[in-house]
Amino acid sequence: MTPDAPRDNIRGGAWLFADMALNIWALGIVKALGLGYPVAQIVFLRAVIGLVLLSPWILRNRAAFAVVPDLPLQILRIALSAATLTASYFAISRVPLALFTTMNFTRPLVVMVLAALLLRERITPAQWGAAALAMVGVVIAIDPDGTTPGPGLWALALVVLTGSGAVIVTRRLRGTPTLVLMTSYTVGLGLCTLPFALWSWQPIPMDHLVPLLAIGVFAQSAQACFLRAHYNGDAGVLSVLGYMSLPLSTAAGYLAFGEVPTLRFYAGAALVVLAAASLTVSGRRRTALRIR
Repeated sequence: MTPDAPRDNIRGGAWLFADMALNIWALGIVKALGLGYPVAQIVFLRAVIGLVLLSPWILRNRAAFAVVPDLPLQILRIALSAATLTASYFAISRVPLALFTTMNFTRPLVVMVLAALLLRERITPAQWGAAALAMVGVVIAIDPDGTTPGPGLWALALVVLTGSGAVIVTRRLRGTPTLVLMTSYTVGLGLCTLPFALWSWQPIPMDHLVPLLAIGVFAQSAQACFLRAHYNGDAGVLSVLGYMSLPLSTAAGYLAFGEVPTLRFYAGAALVVLAAASLTVSGRRRTALRIR
């Protein structure tokens, strides 16, 4: 990869959809089993499996690790990502899947603002409008009845803060090879959580072993898709396309956990889908005009 490669929002969006699907699978397993295990143990297992999956590519491309550029930014990205993933796994076991996804929709808005302020990326009025429409949909979709502040919601607030920062740092490292980014992230997760995992380790019965290992497989594959999405696509486009995870996670919550959304939630979800679709269409039109 080269840092001056042109943006391709269609390709970036496709990678982002793959990332969302794989993440929903991983989060679903965490939600089903997470309360029975310390969160540090789950994150550590995810890192170990990810490193095993990456090992053939690491050995084949070991020359890429001779020089790791922007080491301070790499360390900052690892720290932010470790905090984000740990807080996410803690929260998903304690709040409904739809609420978890809805709260996370504040992250793309924070990323858009940070990208405009720190990376000087141009966010068009149409992108701001689509983001505003999607945010209105999120507000409508939230049902405040019975929702009280608790550890899960506080963890989600941390996810929003650290996750947005990790995305911005990742975009600053756009010229770094994808394999180097994935490897540093995975090794960093393992090192950050190893002491806590050893301290609180719980025995794993055989019927839980495969699902827990699958978390690492799905999550590591999603990480690859995420990096490719942000390498190819613009921040404004990817930020709004990320709202499509709302109907996907709602369906998963209903089918797997019996979480029944309200009509208010469906109305909000419709606005979110409309915003994402309008942004995709406008992105294609701008691409066609540039080609002409």
